[in-house]
Amino acid sequence: MATATKTKMKLIPLGDRLVIKAVEQEEVLSSGIVIPDTAKEKPQQGDVIAAGPGRLDDDGKRIVMDVKAGDRVLYAKYSGQEIKIDREEYIVLSEKDVLCKVG
Repeated sequence: MATATKTKMKLIPLGDRLVIKAVEQEEVLSSGIVIPDTAKEKPQQGDVIAAGPGRLDDDGKRIVMDVKAGDRVLYAKYSGQEIKIDREEYIVLSEKDVLCKVG
């Protein structure tokens, strides 16, 4: 009897790219008002799932990235490329689109 194996795709970003898993915003306000999906703003906060090695400068030296896997970051609105893998949504964006780390 053959067993099916589930393959999990691993995303490996190149250069100064990051793979981000967006953190969903609160759906209910403190006053109890529920915000419908159509009125929600696109999340701008997420967890870094994977980080590339960094970009190369003009001399071919690697520039170390300030962000690493496991960091929570705020990123520019409408930046990056949204992708969906195994029913999970991710955003691939450049390190320059990251505004700050969340501590």
